[in-house]
Amino acid sequence: MELSWVSWPESASELEALQRRLAAVAETAPLWVPPPGRQPVIGAVFCAHRRGGPGPGEAGEPIWLGAVLTQGGVVVERATLRSVTGAGYTPGLLALREGPALEAAVRALRPAADVLLVDATGSDHPRGGGLALHLGARLGTPTVGVTDRPLIAQGPSPGEARGSVAELRVGGAVVGYQLRSATGARPIAVHAGWGTSPEVALEVARLALFRHRTPEPLREARRIARGLRNDEARAGGG
Repeated sequence: MELSWVSWPESASELEALQRRLAAVAETAPLWVPPPGRQPVIGAVFCAHRRGGPGPGEAGEPIWLGAVLTQGGVVVERATLRSVTGAGYTPGLLALREGPALEAAVRALRPAADVLLVDATGSDHPRGGGLALHLGARLGTPTVGVTDRPLIAQGPSPGEARGSVAELRVGGAVVGYQLRSATGARPIAVHAGWGTSPEVALEVARLALFRHRTPEPLREARRIARGLRNDEARAGGG
């Protein structure tokens, strides 16, 4: 169920207040579990930016988005979108920069995903309301964050073998896991998002892993977003 009061604020102060409220509501929100007897439909969305831009960027820059649905490792739906950034990049305020565009890309998918992978954090966030959690609440869709590294959470490194995990904690609470998704590769950070526990988030990430370090739905969303960007650059001669 979508929450009618969840919006995309345009100022840092408004977003910070909303993030705190989302974090509090998420603590008592119903938790999603994978459906019994079938493979879940796992979606993903990714936002690609211009290459080599100086500094943290600014509002109005072009962005390219890819969104996919997968089931059992097979891509069953794709969508792409070109949009612009809403702000420059500030850690902890990524929703100002990408939020509305990510929502639009996901809403272009039919049907809706059972659970959505997002290149962002959830409870691993200064105010407990990272973009993966925010986007899920806005869409009414369970989400899992998958990032290259934690934001503020801390924990030991997992073992070197593929599949090894280690807890990520903020203030003593487990908010996700580091997962060694490929032997010898740097672990990924798997974050509980909207309507998912850290344990279910880890289960979803494992279901979505195949031959690569990045879960396949997110890897495919990234591929088509970057492909759209690169096609546009070639067409423009840049």
